[in-house]
Amino acid sequence: MTETQATAFDRHMLEALVCPVTHGPLRYDAARQELVSETIGLAFPIREGIPVMLVGEARQVKAD
Repeated sequence: MTETQATAFDRHMLEALVCPVTHGPLRYDAARQELVSETIGLAFPIREGIPVMLVGEARQVKAD
């Protein structure tokens, strides 16, 4: 991943974005370039700086 890809997501978007399932808050995971809904354990990918907020594109997050 290049530096441009890692910083392309505008963190101010987090103020406007919510989980499409629960309508709850999302956590930004910069290392994986994902928005994580802790409530339901889904991680939504960020591709080329654009969050993909489709449940079908989300990754199931496993508890550590």
